[in-house]
Amino acid sequence: MNKKALIIEDDGNIAELLRLYLEKDGFDVQRAADGGEGMEMFRAFAPDIILLDIMLPVMDGWSVLREVRKAGKTPVIMLTAKSETPDKVSGLELGADDYMTKPFEPKELLARIHAVMRRSDDGGEQKKTKRLEFDKLIVDLDSYELVVDGKRIDTPPKELELLFHLASAPNRVFTRNQLLDEVWGFDYFGDSRTVDVHVKRLREKLEGVSEQWSVKTVWGVGYKFELINQ
Repeated sequence: MNKKALIIEDDGNIAELLRLYLEKDGFDVQRAADGGEGMEMFRAFAPDIILLDIMLPVMDGWSVLREVRKAGKTPVIMLTAKSETPDKVSGLELGADDYMTKPFEPKELLARIHAVMRRSDDGGEQKKTKRLEFDKLIVDLDSYELVVDGKRIDTPPKELELLFHLASAPNRVFTRNQLLDEVWGFDYFGDSRTVDVHVKRLREKLEGVSEQWSVKTVWGVGYKFELINQ
């Protein structure tokens, strides 16, 4: 069965170009011209990946991404004409899997699509239990839940995967490039700022919760999940 791609893009020329490339690559493709229609198609079409513009009528891309993340872990690549860092950071914080600035090279976009879907598929194939427990902290990748001091905290998938990766090897120091390779995948096209953004957001959720562990910066190297007095 062919993989399914949903394009949510109000520019007809860009949407048609994406459709042609994706169909040539073997995808079944649907397109929505605004965010509201995009959410309707998302529910009806159940795509394997979403290409999502930010500046959309009816319902903008940020709002669509929030709703998609409430529903599950469908991979999302953000498309935008804006190149400013805050837009990229916002997309990553909300749980986007990747981000491309228009104009883009379709072949590069296809490479990113395959990279994102490969990471998603690899995660689904790992059957062993993925649940870590520490003082006042549960990181559960089976249910994609973060529980802090007894309360479930809404957390974007990549933040949770990053925390799980760090906490799976307590006190081990990871460089930013290692984390990009091991959490996002070796063919991820982002940069080390991606890691910093996700760590910052995790710290906002975890700071001061327990004296037995913390997410630490190792200056000039990277990050570690430190167990204290262990």
